[in-house]
Amino acid sequence: MNTKRKGLSCWLERFSHTVSEATGTSWAFAVALAVIIVWGVTGPVFGYSDTWQLVINTGTTIVTFLMVFLIQRAQNKEAQAIELKLNEIVAAIEGASNRLIDVESLSEEELRTLHEYYRKLSRMAQHESSLTKSHSIEEAEARHLRKKA
Repeated sequence: MNTKRKGLSCWLERFSHTVSEATGTSWAFAVALAVIIVWGVTGPVFGYSDTWQLVINTGTTIVTFLMVFLIQRAQNKEAQAIELKLNEIVAAIEGASNRLIDVESLSEEELRTLHEYYRKLSRMAQHESSLTKSHSIEEAEARHLRKKA
C-alpha cells in the first residue's frame, strides 16, 4: 500500500508540474482566448440560450477550481525552496544569526518581535555615515542593555 501511495504521489507531482508548466505559457492563454471567442461566436447559433451560457460558466468554474489547487501547490513548493536557500545563506554567512534558520515555523507573535528588531536595526543603519557599516541583533540588544544600566 505504501509503495502505491509513493507511486501515486510521484505521478501526481509529475502530472501537476507538467500541467503547471503548460498552463503558464502563451499558448495556453491563446487556447483559452480561442475557447472564449468560439463560445462568443456560437451565441447567435444557440440563440444565447441558458444552456449556451451554462457551458461557459461550468467550464470556467471547473478550470478555476482546479487551478486554485495547482497554483497553491506550485507556490508551496517554491516557497519551501526559497526558505531552504535562505536557510543555507544564513547558515553559511559568518556573523548571521542562526536563529533565523527555519524562521517560518515561528508564531505570528514571534515573527512580529523579529520584525521589530529589524526595524530597529534599520533605524540604526540610517544614522550611520558609512553604507557598509552593519549591525546585528546582538549588537542592538547590547546597546539597549547598556542604555538601561
